[in-house]
Amino acid sequence: MKAAIYSRGVDVRQEADVTLFFEELLKQQIEPIIYQPFLDQIRSFVPLPEQVQSFELSEHLNHEIEFMISLGGDGTLLDTVALVKNKPISIMGINFGRLGFLAGIGRDNMKEALKSLSRRSFITDKRSLIHLDADMPLFGSVPFALNEFAIHKRDTASMIKIHTYLNGEFLNTYWADGLIVATPTGSTGYSLSCGGPIVFPDSGSFVITPVAPHHLNVRPLIVPDDQIISFEVESRYEDIICSLDSRREIVGKNISLAVRKEVFDISLIRLGENSFLQTLHNKLTWGFDKRN
Repeated sequence: MKAAIYSRGVDVRQEADVTLFFEELLKQQIEPIIYQPFLDQIRSFVPLPEQVQSFELSEHLNHEIEFMISLGGDGTLLDTVALVKNKPISIMGINFGRLGFLAGIGRDNMKEALKSLSRRSFITDKRSLIHLDADMPLFGSVPFALNEFAIHKRDTASMIKIHTYLNGEFLNTYWADGLIVATPTGSTGYSLSCGGPIVFPDSGSFVITPVAPHHLNVRPLIVPDDQIISFEVESRYEDIICSLDSRREIVGKNISLAVRKEVFDISLIRLGENSFLQTLHNKLTWGFDKRN
């Protein structure tokens, strides 16, 4: 069994946990293929086989690799989605960051998680992605996101007008700092912080959430994910910002943009007891009331 290991890097406080992770990985006879910059960082303190394999690009992940393990927070896990692309590789997130909503396996559960991986006694959740189409090349070979697509005004620019259409039919003009189109997975992220609703991961929908709208009657909207959502932007500045998850590009305001559901899904690994509702309770204190 082979697993790719990805991390943006670790600090000194996490060295013991990283060492324990690799010791348990080898104990479970899982062969690691390690992201090269991460491998360069940990060689000095993690005992690894002399001939350990490494990778740097998505193209280096071949059919022998069954799993990708992300060591970090949710941002690190989003990086792995861009690496895995449409390959049949399931992703496990072990939280070395803060909240860990997507990377929901804590460091205290590392051994249990790796045993589950070795025994194949885990659960995989299919998660849909959002795909961006534009009249110019954007985001290279990764024009998709797990959480959301967003349009933003530039820095200190005044608010922008975003004319929005569903399958070519006019929906609304948003006078706002920006607009978010989130997947069900992304509904608990940036969209939520801007007042958007939480939707279940398998709900088959997009959430359209304005950022700081200048209207009293504009609210987030849930639409089916079989719709194509297109945009025309008006701005006093020449440029706007487009983002897919944590990646962003500055583009001209006259660009044509549209989003749709991606043709492939990704698979997130979770341990049996960690349901979506339990994650809401534990990570976002959903339903918490000191009177209970």
